[in-house]
Amino acid sequence: MRLQVSIAAPGRRGFTLAEVVIALAIVALVFASIIIAYNQAAYRAEWTGYSLAAEALSIKQLEQARAAQWDPVQSINQIYSLNLLGSNYTAQTLTGYTWTNLDLPSNGTNYLRATNFVTVKPVPSTNGLLTMVRVDTVWAFKFAHSKLYTNTVCALLAPDNKDPADLTAN
Repeated sequence: MRLQVSIAAPGRRGFTLAEVVIALAIVALVFASIIIAYNQAAYRAEWTGYSLAAEALSIKQLEQARAAQWDPVQSINQIYSLNLLGSNYTAQTLTGYTWTNLDLPSNGTNYLRATNFVTVKPVPSTNGLLTMVRVDTVWAFKFAHSKLYTNTVCALLAPDNKDPADLTAN
């Protein structure tokens, strides 16, 4: 028994150099697109993490205002006594700011600072007992330091009801 090695049949040829170059260019474009899409997804995921951390910082500041005691019957209003830097109280409006690092897992020195700008002011209402607390948290994404982003939360607060007589059902 003899082993035959067949060589390409006459008339059949391999790929030309141009076809190989075009095929490699297409493969390179597909892989480049996949890598760019992966990098963009990672970039957006990190930006979302920073945005959520800034939102949590805004809500934390708002919760401090909500925790303040406000009872007009006893003439107690601690909402305007928030611990703010550069606080200014004019025309029944309190403004000030606080700053801290965003609460993100990190190591070394790759932290990001954010500033809460707080505004507390009365809101006209039928009984005159509403106060608006607005917190704007400003932060810069570490890959775009020249661009600032702002997360804003706002709440209307009513006074505490400490009178037990008002809590009973009529």
